[in-house]
Amino acid sequence: METLKKYFDYIFFYNQDAPLIFTRLYFWVFFAVVLTFYTFLYKRKLLRSTYLFLVSLFFYYKTSGFYFFLLIFSTLVDYFIGHRIYKEESSVKRKLWVALSVFVNLSVLFYFKYAYLLVDTINTIWGTNFVVRDVLAESINNLLHLHLDITSIFLPVGISFYTFQTISYSVDIYRNKIKPLDNILDFGFYVSFFPQLVAGPIVRASEFIPQIKADYRLTKKDFGLALFFILNGLFKKMVLADFIAVNFVDRVFANPVSYSGVENLFALFGYSLQVYADFSGYTDMATGVALLMGFRLPKNFNYPYKAKSVGEFWKRWHISLSSWLKDYLYIPLGGNRKGTVGTYMIGAIILIIILLLAKNPIVTYVTAGVVVLFFVMARISESFKRWVNTNINIMLTMLLGGLWHGAHLKFMMWGGLNGLGLVVYKLWKEISPYEGKNHFLINVWRIALTFAFITFTRAWFRADSFEKANQVISQIVNHFNPHVFPAFLVGFKTVLLVMLFGYILHWLPDKWKDSFQEKFIASPMVLQLLVVVVAVFLIYQTRITDLQPFIYFQF
Repeated sequence: METLKKYFDYIFFYNQDAPLIFTRLYFWVFFAVVLTFYTFLYKRKLLRSTYLFLVSLFFYYKTSGFYFFLLIFSTLVDYFIGHRIYKEESSVKRKLWVALSVFVNLSVLFYFKYAYLLVDTINTIWGTNFVVRDVLAESINNLLHLHLDITSIFLPVGISFYTFQTISYSVDIYRNKIKPLDNILDFGFYVSFFPQLVAGPIVRASEFIPQIKADYRLTKKDFGLALFFILNGLFKKMVLADFIAVNFVDRVFANPVSYSGVENLFALFGYSLQVYADFSGYTDMATGVALLMGFRLPKNFNYPYKAKSVGEFWKRWHISLSSWLKDYLYIPLGGNRKGTVGTYMIGAIILIIILLLAKNPIVTYVTAGVVVLFFVMARISESFKRWVNTNINIMLTMLLGGLWHGAHLKFMMWGGLNGLGLVVYKLWKEISPYEGKNHFLINVWRIALTFAFITFTRAWFRADSFEKANQVISQIVNHFNPHVFPAFLVGFKTVLLVMLFGYILHWLPDKWKDSFQEKFIASPMVLQLLVVVVAVFLIYQTRITDLQPFIYFQF
């Protein structure tokens, strides 16, 4: 009886140590059950939306516990605000309603992601000793007689993704790009669709709402493509990402000073492969799962390490977030035309945040000096002023992109470096003798340089702290020690071979990979299912430790 209760609790109740993720067998049993009932409902659209909404709420409960109430809250708020925006004829009132949507959504996001920064700021300025306490969890405990931890704020999985999704819905209604959904169950389904709920891609309402209203369609080609995406994602996550992380990258980043510069350098390149395989692997599986239910998610990755410039990289990496920041932040701020009042207000706020995160007088003095220098040069030189005005929004967008990942100086450093890379490239391409040329060696050089720069910035993205990121770079610069290279090759030969294999796969010509994909899709369904069974069996044999969470679950 005790064993039966244990299984019952495991299946139906939240367990923070066993979230419902794509790499667990439980998820695929869950998905098989979902599909079984779906076959009886898919023709009736409202019933289909209701069913998938409820299933998605259960999925989110299994990953974030009772914080699925936040998902319901966001759904209710933006559904009703969306209708108010659409019905209002007054331009001022429409702006007020969309501002309310943005304020409410960002306030919820701020509470969970930036409360520690706010409390720390208050303590620093006024000399107080406030301690962060999760008042929301406390309220849930009082209401439902639960025992959620209130001593720290738990970050609900995927909150950054569905918050941006609901904001885009309200803004697109305001811009007259879409009409609000008539049924709250349809809208709840759009917000919570479980394959992409916790780690994206961020789905625009204009892309997804027409699919809600369309008839179910799944061709043989779609079925084969869905299976291919799922297998591809499992391979990326479990064979590449997890193996490299557990056996090499995590060890080095846990204590960089214990390893030579050679090992730190290869750990950086290992992490670049790991984070790509992990995140794009999740996207591939989400795409495949959604496709089996008749829904198409936007492409989120396009072989980013083939990019020939930083600008091209950000058009290939996490495309849904990059395009979201462009359309809802960069362009409204003035894009590359000019800096606006909003630009300089946000810039001032970001500077204050950086200073608060740094807690270092040297950073304060250097930042103040740079600001004063830029102000003086802008007053002296009109051309410099124009240059600042046309590039400041790039920097702000990338800095805010860093802040989106977390209230840490390391993320601000990572975002700032990428913004600087974009600005420098804009300058370089004006004078570059190679721009526009398509010679093989020139392309190899540009890809290698871009990849090296992106990998360098990842030191601050991956490290547990700003200080550890600096340690990684310091070890590479000051303690490279080439004589350890032979021993390193022997000691980590398996990991290095996996890394080499992963990068070769990534850099293979697109037409080769497309050809392989098409052959799988065109093969008989029986052969496809046989390949799936064999591939899944082999993939799970590579698991040497407990399943690793997806990297972007923490955002």
